[in-house]
Amino acid sequence: MSPQPGRPRRSAPGKPYRRPKKDPVRILAFEALRAVDERDAYANLVLPPLLRKAREESTEARPFDARDAALATELVYGTLRRQGTYDAIIAECVDRPLREVDPPVLDVLSLGAHQLLGTRIPAHAAVSASVELARVVLGDGRAKFVNAVLRKIAADDLAGWLEKVAPPYDEDPEEHLAIVHSHPRWIVSALWDALGGGSAGIEDLLEADNERPEVTLVARPGRSTAEELMAAVGEDSALPGRWSPYAVRLTEGGEPGALDAVREGRAGVQDEGSQLVAVALANAPLEGPDERWLDGCAGPGGKAALLGALAARRGAALLAA
Repeated sequence: MSPQPGRPRRSAPGKPYRRPKKDPVRILAFEALRAVDERDAYANLVLPPLLRKAREESTEARPFDARDAALATELVYGTLRRQGTYDAIIAECVDRPLREVDPPVLDVLSLGAHQLLGTRIPAHAAVSASVELARVVLGDGRAKFVNAVLRKIAADDLAGWLEKVAPPYDEDPEEHLAIVHSHPRWIVSALWDALGGGSAGIEDLLEADNERPEVTLVARPGRSTAEELMAAVGEDSALPGRWSPYAVRLTEGGEPGALDAVREGRAGVQDEGSQLVAVALANAPLEGPDERWLDGCAGPGGKAALLGALAARRGAALLAA
């Protein structure tokens, strides 16, 4: 029925504003990615304290359990592992060069792309959760941009996108491998030269480099033992190391930071390759007194911590520089 002449028309009531839902798992993953991007931080050093903080702030109303920790870990490491591939796909879905997309927006898009293309999270849930994250950390305006881009990405699966964004192997084999396997082109080029050209062996190396690594603990000698760590984790959830006598492999992932030995610095997270570097140095032939050891290329301190423990058992002191 039309309104009578002269009577003011009632405006349709607008939708009430809805506050965005705060998802602690995805907010944590976003914070980790920002630290990696802004501070060149190591993801494996940034993530544990964030997980510990989330666990400490957990409440009955808003719990943060082991499944949440596992999802946050997968979102961070999975997004970083496939960043090169996701960048190429996102670039195909935006209306500007990727360098002109604000880094925080790109991080949210990358997290969303990983959920859509690299996990079993349903597409509608991945888009919805990413848009809610964008509303919390970016604001409603940029959340609309995130929504539009992720809906484009959701239109195809990873294999379909790779056909679109990676050049044919015959035209540019190095760029093809770089995008498909998410490695910087210079690494692909170096492998290409080292192996004498051709794809033989290169794809196997790149695929292996993208495999999700096992979580491996190191028992620092004199402070903890592999047997202690096995007992703390539970023998159903852990296996001895393959090569290092100080290693314990977590078969079900988990949260190493929750272990007393890790919190107290008596053990740590360290792959067996890094452990073997320290073991090899400790067993190197020595001339003269065994009193002072020097680590002249120490980084975050993982191998140095193991070297220091090995040195202390022999009455020596380690200087890490």
